[in-house]
Amino acid sequence: MDTIRTERLAKSFHDVMAVDGLTLTIAEGEIFGLVGPDGAGKTTTMRLLASVMEPTSGDAWVAGYHVVRDAEAVKECIGYMSQRFGLYPDLTVLENINFYGDIYGVPRRGRSEKIERLLGFSNLTAFKKRLAGDLSGGMKQKLGLCCGLIHTPKVLLLDEPTNGVDPLSRREFWRILYQLLREKVTILITTAYLDEAERCNRVGLIHKGKLAASGTPQEVKRLMRGEILEIRATEPRKAIALLRAGVTADSVGLFGDRIHLVTRNMEQSAAEAQRALREAGFAVTAVRTIEPTLEDVFVSVMAEESPDGERRAD
Repeated sequence: MDTIRTERLAKSFHDVMAVDGLTLTIAEGEIFGLVGPDGAGKTTTMRLLASVMEPTSGDAWVAGYHVVRDAEAVKECIGYMSQRFGLYPDLTVLENINFYGDIYGVPRRGRSEKIERLLGFSNLTAFKKRLAGDLSGGMKQKLGLCCGLIHTPKVLLLDEPTNGVDPLSRREFWRILYQLLREKVTILITTAYLDEAERCNRVGLIHKGKLAASGTPQEVKRLMRGEILEIRATEPRKAIALLRAGVTADSVGLFGDRIHLVTRNMEQSAAEAQRALREAGFAVTAVRTIEPTLEDVFVSVMAEESPDGERRAD
């Protein structure tokens, strides 16, 4: 059963098409990652699904409700955590959760038990009397999640919830999301962290408002054309400029201190790269073939985007 479904969903702002004919389905109890750069249309898609704004054209349903015709019903069955989730810094953790309980009309009877359970699984019990403004970034995100869960939603819409959060807090946040999946909560999460996207059941790569590819992380990785040659060399930023100019390859990118060279002729490209670098005086410390990450695939798919804007993994 599909909990979220869109058909040719579109939203334009004057001459800018923020979401362009988006069609996707997300099953009950699934975590789906929508991945793309800033300006790709992720946040606008979230707002459309949360019935915060109306589409220019197309349709979408959340938990069986149409996002325009049944907007109030949609809002009652979702938990929506925007990039600027509205925590109140001068209220304690407990007071913030109770405040959202009042907003959502959660009955007082049984609410305390539900709050204790939320505090427990988010590891916030010891901090329930602390002011929200005094929490760390990761703890604020967990509190925001608790506030979004107080009314037991069927669907969670999370817009870059771990943006700017330290790696340890990000892992803890994902542990909580996996616990929610056991309760058949459907989760749509947008993220700029492609390593996070690999934790999802399925992912969609969005670019300029269009769905460029979708499938499981492994299926999407199979869309990669060619192989990846990873090169470690001195002064990688200077080395990459040399390789872009003088090596046969589909693309050359810098990933940290490593150079990723995408090629369909591994032997030729490896030989050309090593020769060019050594002749220019760069020390090559390692050359190896590696499995693609979603980041590699994203760069590859964007370079070879099909005319209709979408490629699907089989």
